[in-house]
Amino acid sequence: MTASLTLISHHLCPYVQRAAIALHEKGVPFERIHIDLANKPDWFLKISPLGKVPLLRVPQDKGEAILFESTVICEYLEETQPGAKLHPADPLTRARHRGWMEFGSSILSDLWLYETTQDIETLEAKRSVLKTKFATIGAELGDGPYFAGFNFSLVDAVFAPIFRYFDVFDTIADHGIFDGLLRVTAWRNALAARPSVKAAVTDDYAERLMAFLEKHDAVLLKAGKIAA
Repeated sequence: MTASLTLISHHLCPYVQRAAIALHEKGVPFERIHIDLANKPDWFLKISPLGKVPLLRVPQDKGEAILFESTVICEYLEETQPGAKLHPADPLTRARHRGWMEFGSSILSDLWLYETTQDIETLEAKRSVLKTKFATIGAELGDGPYFAGFNFSLVDAVFAPIFRYFDVFDTIADHGIFDGLLRVTAWRNALAARPSVKAAVTDDYAERLMAFLEKHDAVLLKAGKIAA
């Protein structure tokens, strides 16, 4: 089957991964084009209002429509594509899920500094913030395996790329962020085993992330064992 949708991607972008996970969960065929965000091609800059990924190219009768921002893309897929529902049917529950998706985005902002800082004090401060935020969402979790129990949702699609960072970080140092957070750890493990989550990145993701840390001279690489 020829893919009708095209996802413009970057190998490490967690926001791209959200959209890819949603596409896989929906069983939607799609083409994927990776670009270098450090050397953005002209064709990309012409169609990306913010100069960011992901973009979703949606074919139309005449030309194509371009969707930008991962949340918008995921909502569009939920509204237009068949397959598993990734949002709850109840309006109040759905609104709460959207709130936790935004909470996940705030964690990604903290992670950016955590992984790129060259300052040990900033690293420790962000480690504390991350631990607190994971404890906060952990208090919302039930018996799992996913955020909303047995039903995989867009909240899971947001948090799976977040947890994937720590699959690499755990090989560098003992950060202690998930210590005592048993439900969060179980959720993390369940997401890592999900086929859509595995398929959202290329096989060399870990190597690319390590190269990214080295490029930024990240103190995370030099910190050794971080005290919990």
